[in-house]
Amino acid sequence: MKIRAYVASDFEHIQQLNREEGWTQLVEREELTREAWRQSNVTYVMESDNGEIVAYLRGLTDTTVSLYVCELLVASAYRKQGLGEQLLQHVHALYPDTRLEMLASQASHTYYKKLRFRPFYGFRKTIHE
Repeated sequence: MKIRAYVASDFEHIQQLNREEGWTQLVEREELTREAWRQSNVTYVMESDNGEIVAYLRGLTDTTVSLYVCELLVASAYRKQGLGEQLLQHVHALYPDTRLEMLASQASHTYYKKLRFRPFYGFRKTIHE
């Protein structure tokens, strides 16, 4: 497995992972999702030995205080191998003084607790609310 920086030609593979995961909003809002990848400053993919993209991480950082992970996804066939943890460690090592922050779903919160993340309280609002 190899971690490398995202390039624009990876986008279709990322969207396929999103489709398989059921992340329909990212798939249906394709141009907005593509623009989010263009505008993000922490974008990495993990390739298998045969060059297949099996995981990705997209995030944002100010490089000094906060590193926010927007999405972390590992293909279901490649889970339980530590790939997500490797991606998280890789990006955090690039910005070691930052605090690593993310939102977790009900299904994934135990995964992050296992990696010694602690829950914190926050708020969310869209422009339409």
